[in-house]
Amino acid sequence: MAQSSRSIIASLLLCVGLMVTLMVSLTQGTIPLSWAELQQALWHQGSSINQTIVWDLRLPRIIAALMVGSALGLSGALLQGMLRNGLASPFILGISAGAGLVAVAFFTLGLLQSWIPLAAWLGAIATTGIVYLLARSQSGISVERLVLGGVAVSSLFGAVQSMLLLLSDDGRIQAALNWLVGSLNGRGWSDLTITGPYLAIALVVGCSLARLMNLLQLGDDLAVSLGVSLWRSRLLIGAIAALLAASAVSIAGLVGFVGLIVPHGARLLVGTDYRWVLPLSIIGGAWIVLLADLLSRLGAIELPVGIVTALLGSPVFIWLLYRRSNQG
Repeated sequence: MAQSSRSIIASLLLCVGLMVTLMVSLTQGTIPLSWAELQQALWHQGSSINQTIVWDLRLPRIIAALMVGSALGLSGALLQGMLRNGLASPFILGISAGAGLVAVAFFTLGLLQSWIPLAAWLGAIATTGIVYLLARSQSGISVERLVLGGVAVSSLFGAVQSMLLLLSDDGRIQAALNWLVGSLNGRGWSDLTITGPYLAIALVVGCSLARLMNLLQLGDDLAVSLGVSLWRSRLLIGAIAALLAASAVSIAGLVGFVGLIVPHGARLLVGTDYRWVLPLSIIGGAWIVLLADLLSRLGAIELPVGIVTALLGSPVFIWLLYRRSNQG
């Protein structure tokens, strides 16, 4: 009962923090808006410039941040639970490498720029499929081979990616690097409609896996004795996690540390019950990316959101390691 109350309080606090950050994000930027101006713009009243700022610039960017953060948070929680490894992240299956290689190829070869989000999404999904094929064994999908396959494919694709960057001209390199570090600048409604439906379905399906995730935490032998198919379970969880991460990558590029840090924070707040960890990872991930995007827009020069999440995530991850070592 106490644990349930603690989980509810943590969820409410995160929701309050998310709503406050959302409202501040709508008012702050290159052109600050007062609360009265924001309310008028939301109802399509007042200055046409303010309406354009809110509806065409800030709202789609904020929704993109919420989508990216929730997808990365849930994807990280699913992978860490499936692999029973706190260092697992959405990019461990080579998702970032596949999406990055395809995006860099499009940038450096001068192909259709409007197709980059869809191409990156397909590249991430295809790379995950390759890693799963490498992880197959006679007894099913091996966790060790899954991790090693992801590392190997990421190294190979990273080398090809670097070669493409070295062979391209300076203008295309800058565009590719802006995407690789993760950015929400210039995201519009059209960018959200491409992957939005897939991401929404994946979020719902991912949250429904809470009972399965709890069973997997008991160990392979006990989970099998309770009727869990390890092969099907890992395939399903990995597919949903890959779909979530690929959707996030296709919108914002490679935003790091969110899928690694957020599940740790969720477990710190509510324990190891994945009925709470999964939804809390969604809320926490959305809040972290939205906060990082807000901070990236407050300075004289706008920073890519991926740099801000790395600056925020690295100290937190070091603190978590220090805390765990003290507990040990």
